[in-house]
Amino acid sequence: MNRLPLFALFALVLFFMGTADASACAACFGKSDSKLAEGMNAGIMALLFVITSVLAAIASFFVFIIRRADTHPLPLPTETLEPSKA
Repeated sequence: MNRLPLFALFALVLFFMGTADASACAACFGKSDSKLAEGMNAGIMALLFVITSVLAAIASFFVFIIRRADTHPLPLPTETLEPSKA
């Protein structure tokens, strides 16, 4: 029997038993007027701004493509073929 998976499982259990508990930050603990909570809120707003601007840029690109397709239509494949010389 291969003992490596059993040893890996035992090492993983020991690793998780030895980790320290996570402490709650000021926003989660209830003190929402601290500098840590203000910084976290500013970080959330910055990330929302970045995500919104990227999504707006993608949407405006597709609007540009749709408008361009309306003003500059491609010829149909049947319009570009020359009649066969039979």
